[in-house]
Amino acid sequence: MTGAFDIVRTVGLALPDVEVTTKYDGSPVLKVDGMFMAGLATHPSAEPDTLVVRAGLEDRERLVEDAPETYYLTDYYRSYPLVLVRLSRVEPDALHDLLSVSWRMTTAKERKRRPPSALCE
Repeated sequence: MTGAFDIVRTVGLALPDVEVTTKYDGSPVLKVDGMFMAGLATHPSAEPDTLVVRAGLEDRERLVEDAPETYYLTDYYRSYPLVLVRLSRVEPDALHDLLSVSWRMTTAKERKRRPPSALCE
């Protein structure tokens, strides 16, 4: 795994039920119950050492507007509830907040996906 992902791995693994795995291309990702939470961007439109993180569309717009040196989008990622994060620019506290929000979004999606009986097990 790449050195740029080390801090992401450390922060992400502090959240409940998060696992580090790899995508089909060998790039590292964080998942919760098998669902994508964050990972290194691999699309050619993204800059090197960019993290892709789940983010609500309103939050994403605010992040990009408030700190465009850290957060950005490309046309490829624009239609998804994601934000691109330059790992060299993001502060550890901000990374923790981003991953926490992504974790909540991912676990909420997982709860919607499961039948109600599965939640009681």
